[in-house]
Amino acid sequence: MSTAQTGFGNVAGRTSRQPWWRDAVVYQIYPRSFADANGDGMGDLAGISAKLPYLKNLGVDALWLSPFYASPQADAGYDVADYRAVDPLFGSLADFDGLLARAHELGLKLIVDLVPNHTSDEHVWFRQARTAAPGSPERARYIFRDGRGRGGAQPPNNWQSVFGGSAWTRLAGPDGRPGQWYLHLFDTRQPDLNWDNPEVRAEIVSVLRFWLDRGVDGFRVDVAHGLVKAAGLPDWSARSAMVAGSALDNRENPVPAAPPYFDQDGVHEIFRQWHRVLAEYPGDRMMVAEAWVEPAERLFAYVRPDEMQQAFNFGYLLAGWDAVRMSRSIDESLLAAATVGAPGTWVLSNHDTVRHTSRFGLSDPTSYPKGIGAEDEQPDEELGLARARTAALVMLALPGSAYIYQGEELGLPEHTTLPAEARQDPSFFRTGGAERGRDGSRVPLPWRAADRGYGWGSSRHAPWLPQPASFARYAADRQVGVDGSTYEFYRHALRLRAGHGLGHGSLVWSDAHNPAAGILSYHNHSLLVLANMGKGPVPLPAGYRVVLASGPGTADGGVLAADAAVWLLPNGS
Repeated sequence: MSTAQTGFGNVAGRTSRQPWWRDAVVYQIYPRSFADANGDGMGDLAGISAKLPYLKNLGVDALWLSPFYASPQADAGYDVADYRAVDPLFGSLADFDGLLARAHELGLKLIVDLVPNHTSDEHVWFRQARTAAPGSPERARYIFRDGRGRGGAQPPNNWQSVFGGSAWTRLAGPDGRPGQWYLHLFDTRQPDLNWDNPEVRAEIVSVLRFWLDRGVDGFRVDVAHGLVKAAGLPDWSARSAMVAGSALDNRENPVPAAPPYFDQDGVHEIFRQWHRVLAEYPGDRMMVAEAWVEPAERLFAYVRPDEMQQAFNFGYLLAGWDAVRMSRSIDESLLAAATVGAPGTWVLSNHDTVRHTSRFGLSDPTSYPKGIGAEDEQPDEELGLARARTAALVMLALPGSAYIYQGEELGLPEHTTLPAEARQDPSFFRTGGAERGRDGSRVPLPWRAADRGYGWGSSRHAPWLPQPASFARYAADRQVGVDGSTYEFYRHALRLRAGHGLGHGSLVWSDAHNPAAGILSYHNHSLLVLANMGKGPVPLPAGYRVVLASGPGTADGGVLAADAAVWLLPNGS
């Protein structure tokens, strides 16, 4: 019997010595698509506040809010114009304070997004930089360079934007003639900050303190691995991919695994400074890194004891529906986490990925498409949902912390037939539509099946992204309190997870574990997880009773159906 353990002990339940984030189930809220209180078609903070009882009933421990800051919304708020202001689209600072207070009253922690790699081009700093001279303090806050070639007409290097196209844009000088270039690893309207500049470092620490002083419990750090660029900005002949992180395959011209603008060692001193800032505040404040870093050892460097507390496990997300890949990712992650005393941080979907309910319904359920359009293969919706519920049972029994993306608890699929004219993701436009983009995972949630926009908008305002007709059957009012619904399935799983202290347990692969045959099985405390990712039914173990199955009828007659999972406890327990 092989084993993999977290090293956090085997006492069920959280103790007073264990910070809340070590086993927290965190629910990601994409504010523009969660709930619309004022009927303008855009989600808002008041809408989130109104739905907090829904989330408390679900059984999550914390909420993570994607950006709600003042922004021109060129990249759905990840282009921040003012880090200390709420965009009027979402409400006001008073609305935020009310949301935070209400969440705390309900016992929910609140994490906010921090976007430190870049600002909006409408941030006051960049507006000053546009009109400042080369070499000025204003331009030193960003990464400006002279161009190459005759008259500086070529970009300073060959870096490509994660969203497609060149990572450089040229500005005109005061006389109207072409001038310097500025770096943007993402959209043209998201200029990268220069983290070699002490003024930049001091400003973001001030931003941290602003939100900590208001009472937030932590930060999700966007592009945490991208703040520091290699000295000299050397050429790099490939393009990095969103979430996957590693270089795209380039067999004719091999390139290093990590580009010179990601995962540079210098980022760690930044996070050590931030760690010291958070330590000044009570209540186990935390940070979670969005870091597309490989291998696992490099990722877990971000969560050493004096840096961040968590890092998203994108290797696990990218394993797809495959028992061998999933099992290997679990082993590698728990081993790497144990070396630094960090918890595993598990995730299946987020706002940057095709929802796993749809990925798992593709003919290749390990594939990772950059969005799905009407012209592409359409997922098997029923199969994808069955597999998604199975994957949820595998993930939610793992030791450590888990993240749920909004709508996952409803079983929402990707919107795979969005018309081109409705799309808003800059990656769609910068790649000429070659990448369908992330809009399909960001469609507003369905709350009431019979209402216009499924509970969104008003007679004058439709939802900011159109919803597919299929969303009616996934609406929350058809699931909350309904036996067998995906919402109630998640609620039951989270209650069992908390009651059995699974987040603070240890994983031991069971005798039934056989990834090559599609069987993934492990013990955590007294709970036995059995997931059948193979082609045919498998027998249930003797001496155990089923306490939760991934779907109705999947564990009848002493066998477990394919594409299904169960949680089991010993008879008599």
